[in-house]
Amino acid sequence: MTKIEARLEALGLILPAALQIPAGLVLPFPWVSVRGTRVFISRHGAQETDGSLSHPLGKVGAEVSLAQAKELARKVGLSILGSLKRELGDLDRITGWAKALGMVNSAPGFGDQPAVINGFSELILEVFGPAVGRHARSAVGMAGLPFGMAVEIEAEVLIAG
Repeated sequence: MTKIEARLEALGLILPAALQIPAGLVLPFPWVSVRGTRVFISRHGAQETDGSLSHPLGKVGAEVSLAQAKELARKVGLSILGSLKRELGDLDRITGWAKALGMVNSAPGFGDQPAVINGFSELILEVFGPAVGRHARSAVGMAGLPFGMAVEIEAEVLIAG
């Protein structure tokens, strides 16, 4: 067992299966694109361990509470880790988290997007520690997200060459 897998197990965290894509939907891009020592991660939503989308869906500040959205952002982090594990084979290859962009499906007047995306950042720091897990980050409000998801995140990590 690798160091990161042992850490996930110690925290009681399970990486979700690959996303169950709705029938007829074609995604003309990879979830993870490795370019040398840089890894670009396409936007991910929150998933359950079986690969299905997590609920609740809707706008944060209306149908989805701040606490629910923060938990969804944490689940997005697990979704991203699952995709990275499938692509890289070993999460210990990650030498640094460079950047994350958190998108929050925001109700009019909701302005606490950074608090939502803290769910993701706190997970990454908890799993990787500050030396590897520290990352630059943006958290923005969106008028809507695909499938009515409340939170999406894309990121960039660095890997050993």
